[in-house]
Amino acid sequence: MVVINRLLLLVLALTGSFSQAAVLPDERIDVLYHGYDGGGAEINGPSILVRKNLGASVSVAANYYVDMVSSASIDVQATASPYSEERKENGISGQYLIDRSTISLGYTRSKENDYDASTYTLGIDQSFFGDLTTLGFGVSFGEDIVGQNTDPTYERNLERRKYSFNASQIVTKNLLASLSFDSVSDQCLDLTQDESCLNNPYRSVRYLSGTGGYLYQSELYPHTRNSDALGLRAIYYLPYRASVRAEVRQFSDSWGIDADNFELRYLHPYREQWLFEIKYRIYKQTGADFYSDLFPYRDAQNFLARDKELSPFSSTTIGLGVTYKVPAGVIPWFEKSTVNLNWDKFDIDYDDFRDARVSPADYAAGEEPLYSLQADVIRFYLSFWF
Repeated sequence: MVVINRLLLLVLALTGSFSQAAVLPDERIDVLYHGYDGGGAEINGPSILVRKNLGASVSVAANYYVDMVSSASIDVQATASPYSEERKENGISGQYLIDRSTISLGYTRSKENDYDASTYTLGIDQSFFGDLTTLGFGVSFGEDIVGQNTDPTYERNLERRKYSFNASQIVTKNLLASLSFDSVSDQCLDLTQDESCLNNPYRSVRYLSGTGGYLYQSELYPHTRNSDALGLRAIYYLPYRASVRAEVRQFSDSWGIDADNFELRYLHPYREQWLFEIKYRIYKQTGADFYSDLFPYRDAQNFLARDKELSPFSSTTIGLGVTYKVPAGVIPWFEKSTVNLNWDKFDIDYDDFRDARVSPADYAAGEEPLYSLQADVIRFYLSFWF
């Protein structure tokens, strides 16, 4: 199961743009290579996205995305063997333009050797007041099947729902602001009290053995998880064609996690062909109520977790990007094209997750060094307008 690619997905998710209603997207082809390297895991693969307009009111898009995973992360090294797997995702979407409204529909299917996911989406955007204000609402419904490589009879059904609201406003000729709210609900279906579909079936927690060391037992999560996120974004265009972008986002869920995210970007053009970007991001979260790096004894509580992503931690990200606009006529058949390269550097410090790989002879249980992680994410893509 691809769990460790959360950081890569987080990077892609946090590049969200402002809502734009009553305008169909450009007809274009995007060819992407993405790569993640950090914490003993490597994730890379291609993605292809094609958008095409059918007349003046309909736009359709198709996307193909691949994750190839090779992992020897700290969780794997502590309790399991390194593994490799591949996740493939296919998606299709459409937009229908009616006056100042846009209706969006989408379907995505991803599959790997122990996890299948299907997601259906619906969105409506409406612009008001001479297109100065845009309001949008979206809903998605997902059905996942969680499996386990070591047990062919293992199967868990997960139902996912997400509701989104966003509002964007042209404040001045140079300032655009956007407010978003997302509410997510995940629920396991038809499971007993000692089962769950929300935890990794391969991960374990550790507990004191009573002889100075520790032993392992399987994780167990609640059957449901509800979360809400509120975000505020703004972009200010500077007189010399540059821009400054800022984002503040707050997240909380029913498991007791509260998180804050702050991000600042600066985009600077150079001549007509070049665009440079630099960003800085700070993220901090509390731990889940049922998380512990080391439990006092076996079955210490109803729910047990030692996933480091549910622990309290903080991270900083520095990102650089460059876009080159290819001169017209260099690539035939396309109106214009660009070459894009983005790099993000993560530094993550965990406040209550210790490195259990160290020798028990050197450290007592619960006194091992705290774990930290450094990761690099690269996105290289080509865009072609036609």
